[in-house]
Amino acid sequence: MTTNTNVIIHVRFVPNGSVVEIGERPSPLNPQEWFNFLSDNAGDTYQALAGGRGVFRIPPDALDGLKAASTAAAA
Repeated sequence: MTTNTNVIIHVRFVPNGSVVEIGERPSPLNPQEWFNFLSDNAGDTYQALAGGRGVFRIPPDALDGLKAASTAAAA
């Protein structure tokens, strides 16, 4: 049986629009850099929510690739 579960990455913004918290963040990146990277590379998976929050819904294998690419880009 195959499951199509996505990893849900929660994002929290401060009133000025900056990212203060984001899940699954690789250690070389700060929260804003990880959000910008995901927005550039997986923006179609983002959903804005009320209250200064949002989520990315990304398949696990795609997330692994994104983490590897973002870490390489940060080096």
